[in-house]
Amino acid sequence: MTRIALLSDTHGYFDERLAHHLRGANEIWHAGDFGSSELVLQLAGLAPVFRGVYGNIDGTDVRCTEPLVQDFAVEGLRVLMTHIGGYPGHYAPAARQLLAQARPGLFVCGHSHILRVMPDPKLHLLTLNPGAAGRHGFHKVRTMLRFGIDRGKVVEMQAIELGPRTAIADTGVR
Repeated sequence: MTRIALLSDTHGYFDERLAHHLRGANEIWHAGDFGSSELVLQLAGLAPVFRGVYGNIDGTDVRCTEPLVQDFAVEGLRVLMTHIGGYPGHYAPAARQLLAQARPGLFVCGHSHILRVMPDPKLHLLTLNPGAAGRHGFHKVRTMLRFGIDRGKVVEMQAIELGPRTAIADTGVR
């Protein structure tokens, strides 16, 4: 089994609570809006495998190292990841095209700052959005996902609350 830590929309923010939840992951995935190339490097150093895509707030420094779309397989499961994707029944037009072409079993996106784990029975896939791990945006709680992929199946899904978006509570690991 491959253990995955999935986050998005950090907007340049990283705290020890996040580091705590990334420990033990075989792979860290970031679905865009890193906020800085320093954060890309920091995350890439925390797991044997790192995969990310750039988001709409990311500048040239991040876009030089992270692609718009990642299309890969883990344990026999085809994964498609991009920042602006939507969710079943409400996919962004570009995402709809990518999904029709790639036909993944798992679709990962960010951008909305809303944590979602939704099956799409029409396209026969699971859509994941980890919400936002950073402090910028309208979300009230910072979130991420942890799960495993075992023989082509997503297993042991965990939604993790990292604490309030506001700076007041952003000290230390709880």
